[in-house]
Amino acid sequence: MELIKRPRRLRGGETVRRMVRETRMDKSSLIYPLFAIDGENIEEEIPSMEGQYRYSVDRLPYELERLSKAGVSSVMLFGIPEHKDEVGSQAYAQDGIVQRALREARKQFPDLYYITDVCMCEYTSHGHCGVLCGHDVENDGTLELLSKTALSHVQAGADMVAPSDMMDGRVAAIRRLLDKNGYKEIPIMSYAVKYASAFYGPFRDAAGSAPSFGDRKSYQMDPHNSREGIKEALMDVEEGADIIMVKPAMSYLDLVTRVKEATNVPVAAYSVSGEYAMVKAAAKMDWIDEERIMCEMAVSAYRAGAQIYLTYYAKELAKCMDEGRIG
Repeated sequence: MELIKRPRRLRGGETVRRMVRETRMDKSSLIYPLFAIDGENIEEEIPSMEGQYRYSVDRLPYELERLSKAGVSSVMLFGIPEHKDEVGSQAYAQDGIVQRALREARKQFPDLYYITDVCMCEYTSHGHCGVLCGHDVENDGTLELLSKTALSHVQAGADMVAPSDMMDGRVAAIRRLLDKNGYKEIPIMSYAVKYASAFYGPFRDAAGSAPSFGDRKSYQMDPHNSREGIKEALMDVEEGADIIMVKPAMSYLDLVTRVKEATNVPVAAYSVSGEYAMVKAAAKMDWIDEERIMCEMAVSAYRAGAQIYLTYYAKELAKCMDEGRIG
């Protein structure tokens, strides 16, 4: 058969396949989510997230060392306080769990890059992402507390802050307070396109942040909407966001592509706890090849346009990159 165009010519061997690869990845783009918890000598596995742990401040350096050796240079810190209250006061306390974890981490591993999640849900007694007015989350009253939280994280050593609360105007509020206090160079990575997703279940187990009543659909986005996601991304860029995140990753890759096309800032995708837990559960039953699925999920996010990938598989992906099985 006389065929002029034969796409298989460029698939005939590993060298040529890697040469013409359209999507390339690097360990520097990986961010590992890490849970810090009040207490001492704690390194407890999260039941719904096999292989993931909550670390007390004194145990945190052991995991940071493992990350550093794997070549993962960036972490996203989440805090789990011992005491919670109506206004989430431990979120912005100078001796809060994230603030103490940051100081210890910077002291022991100063070359790692520390990003902090800025939200109220892990710290409020009701589990919602802001202060309440009756049974409603009060948007504008929450902005001051989010800004105070972000400032306290930066003062404790955060390199970047990442608001995940989905309150209107929170990027502008945080940017103003950081700038006012001399932190004009601190970037903001906004969870701008964050959906009210069923994929968050294991995280809420990990952080103890499930709402005690209702749900988060009045502030997180409806999964049916895509144009709204672009609106949120553009608004946050206008308010000063330096990076836009899409969350979750796997079921929202169309939004990763659309946000990449609509904005001129880097785009991050968060492969969330539910994605991780499903792969772990299926692999445990020998129904899938865990490593291949893990790599394929990562490739799909980068192929969609993500430049930054938050994943609980960061160490394993870094190893696969080192060994040439992905990249």
